[in-house]
Amino acid sequence: MDHSSHEGRKRGFFASRGNIVLVGFFILGGFYLLAEHRAHLWLVLPWLPWLLLLACPLMHLFMHHENQGGRKHTSTPASAPEDKP
Repeated sequence: MDHSSHEGRKRGFFASRGNIVLVGFFILGGFYLLAEHRAHLWLVLPWLPWLLLLACPLMHLFMHHENQGGRKHTSTPASAPEDKP
């Protein structure tokens, strides 16, 4: 049997048995996590919109940290070694 015509095609995520089993484990784990911790979930659920709003300025602060701070930007790539005398 000649399988050379299938080599160029990209396979989907669910084409592998291992990926299907992994998704099954995630579904089972999520079910048991929700079933066992349902009481804790009701304590956090009312605070969830406020936690998301709090995350916005924190992400802004940490994501723009490298662009500020008075550092000098050079045109040399970071992976290039510097010559030291």
